[in-house]
Amino acid sequence: MPYDFDKLTDRKNTNSLKYDFAKERGKKEDLIPMWVADMDFPTLPEITTALVKAADHGIFGYTEVKEEYFRVLHEWFLSHYRWDIARKWLIKTPGVVFAIAMAIRAFTKEGDGVLIQRPVYYPFSEAILDNNRRLINNAAVYENGSYHIDFDDFEQKITDNQVKLFVLCNPHNPIGRVYTKEELIRLGDICVKHDVLVVSDEIHADFIHPGHEHLVFASIKEEYASRTITCTAPSKTFNLAGLQVSNVLIPNQALKYKFKEEINKTGYSQLNTMGLIACQAAYEYGDKWLAELNAYIYDNIRTAKQFIETEIPALKVIDTQGTYLLWVDFRALGMETGELENFIAEEAGLWLDGGTMFGPEGKGFERFNVACPRATLLKALNQLRDAVISLE
Repeated sequence: MPYDFDKLTDRKNTNSLKYDFAKERGKKEDLIPMWVADMDFPTLPEITTALVKAADHGIFGYTEVKEEYFRVLHEWFLSHYRWDIARKWLIKTPGVVFAIAMAIRAFTKEGDGVLIQRPVYYPFSEAILDNNRRLINNAAVYENGSYHIDFDDFEQKITDNQVKLFVLCNPHNPIGRVYTKEELIRLGDICVKHDVLVVSDEIHADFIHPGHEHLVFASIKEEYASRTITCTAPSKTFNLAGLQVSNVLIPNQALKYKFKEEINKTGYSQLNTMGLIACQAAYEYGDKWLAELNAYIYDNIRTAKQFIETEIPALKVIDTQGTYLLWVDFRALGMETGELENFIAEEAGLWLDGGTMFGPEGKGFERFNVACPRATLLKALNQLRDAVISLE
């Protein structure tokens, strides 16, 4: 492989949220951080080259994009997902969470029900509650080591609560599900039946494991496209979260107008200059790099799963189909939430994301970010094994 994902890059003293703010967050400073979802790999070299060229120019004025930006975006979605997007669908935002919050404000009013499927990425709940909407939960059902959707409950929650908006997470963070076409159609048909709009967070779509396929929800049926706000970004794929650029695609122009109107109320206009440059370079040059990255991450996932199964059998790794996140069941240790968090930090020397962060359904689970060099992963796994052994 021409790209060296085994390389250890020192991220300390770079104002990294992941590495430099343990003390501020009440953590010991020597923990191995495997929490927030950014990667420990330097980005695609062509992105760095493009950013350096822009920095050398030395002027960072207001920036917009030309046709070339959309062309590379169009080619990416067409070649990767067979989704033929149109330029008039595109709105650029500084992040997917920002876009979700704008959609909630644009398409619902205070007191309306907004449906999510917990345990799920915690900013979904925050965006709903902080905007004085009602959080309605169609909990993912955990059985026999994997999760599935309760479709009867999904429809019942919509009708009982007059739900106006559903936030879909696919691939799902943190449980790692990549939903099948059949599952997406069942969800979509229910939303059409009850006139529910869909915000589809597909930020992890580029991380799909062998044997699975990501389908863009809006691409399945025209009637889904006409009611869907699709949120995408290069930030997870190319480790660009700090550059704050996302691409939101809304085929229904009436919905797009309302969404744009809500953004205008914030006073936000042009995006970060460097984010736009990085996004264009990522989608233009990133295919080969991403393929090798995905192979490396999948090997990390297999390594972690095999290690835990053989060395720490009390823990259970949930079957993951996408993302670079592992969802691990610690409940057999018999610890309450505070006790478990203390054990992981103090005894195992790890900084993970506790499961209750993603909703009460996550109690007893932990989320691991395995997008790191293999040596870092093995060190963390060995520390966790030794900590669990010490309990015996």
